[in-house]
Amino acid sequence: MANSADQEHPTKAFGWAAADTSGVLSPFKFSRRETGERDVRFKVLYCGICHSDLHMAKNDWGTSTYPIVPGHEIVGIVTEVGSKVEKFKVGDRVGVGCMVGACHSCDSCDNDLENYCPKMIFTYGAPYHDGTNTYGGYSDVMVAEERYVVRIPDNLPLDAGAPLLCAGITVYSPLQHFGLTKPGMHVGVVGLGGLGHVAVKFAKGFGVKVTVISTSPSKKKEAIEHLGADYFLVSRDPDQMQAAMGTMDGIIDTVSAVHPLVPLIGLLKSQGKLVMVGAPNRPLELPVFPLIMGRKVVAGSCIGGMKETQEMIDFAGKHNITADVEVIPMDYVNTAMERLEKADVRYRFVIDIGNTLKSA
Repeated sequence: MANSADQEHPTKAFGWAAADTSGVLSPFKFSRRETGERDVRFKVLYCGICHSDLHMAKNDWGTSTYPIVPGHEIVGIVTEVGSKVEKFKVGDRVGVGCMVGACHSCDSCDNDLENYCPKMIFTYGAPYHDGTNTYGGYSDVMVAEERYVVRIPDNLPLDAGAPLLCAGITVYSPLQHFGLTKPGMHVGVVGLGGLGHVAVKFAKGFGVKVTVISTSPSKKKEAIEHLGADYFLVSRDPDQMQAAMGTMDGIIDTVSAVHPLVPLIGLLKSQGKLVMVGAPNRPLELPVFPLIMGRKVVAGSCIGGMKETQEMIDFAGKHNITADVEVIPMDYVNTAMERLEKADVRYRFVIDIGNTLKSA
């Protein structure tokens, strides 16, 4: 039996979905499962728009099944919990990020790395354990297993905190895993978009020196004065790049476009690490010689496990780290997607679901 503040119509849900590869979203009625004994049900108040929502809506990666309700930066207030739920109660502020399931029996799951489980289940557009398709956060209600729900600190605003459930953990996890959190270290951040601006904030939260590496000289003032970076490097300026050679302990590369890696590898100290979190759609060129000569590492990283995601959001609460967001009404979502495609956002759109999603 579930404990509920509102058990009326427990399976009815309403959101916006893409019906085909046009990616155009429109109102959509569907069902959420009943709240199971280990499930948390919550009223969705805000949902961030991630670049992957755009790709999935248009089937750019060839994996989309329609109708698709995007959204994996979902926050809201608990309305019901299953009888075996231990960590949450009605009224709690919670969130769900990029995944809602995994096998719970492999090495990755045993080590709190559900994100690397071969059977990891994405929050939307994926088959769930019961055979149904998962639907994301562009909707009025969310149901997820307790393990995949995080508690949002009371001091973190829900709208600006929502993108941390994807963008935040995507940059926090590699900073932690690759040991780039020691005060005094020097970390580079390539690209100043949705991921990059959050990477700067987390790196500064750890107390490291941060250099933003960008092709756009116009972003220098923003990077240093607003986001708190220490230095700014124009990657197209050979003199600037030459002067910074061999100065960085690690680099978080957030760029999803095809771009040269050799100049970035050159910026690393010996034994430095270049970590890719952006996903270019074509292979990048990677000569081995520059790696051998400095025992340098090129690595990848994908979100983080649930234990680390909770640690990340708690760290964000402690250090007042939020995304810079533009809050939009639900019916603006298609325009927002068009703007996102042109990188016309600083730095993350967040849909005000609670106030603007009108059920049909």
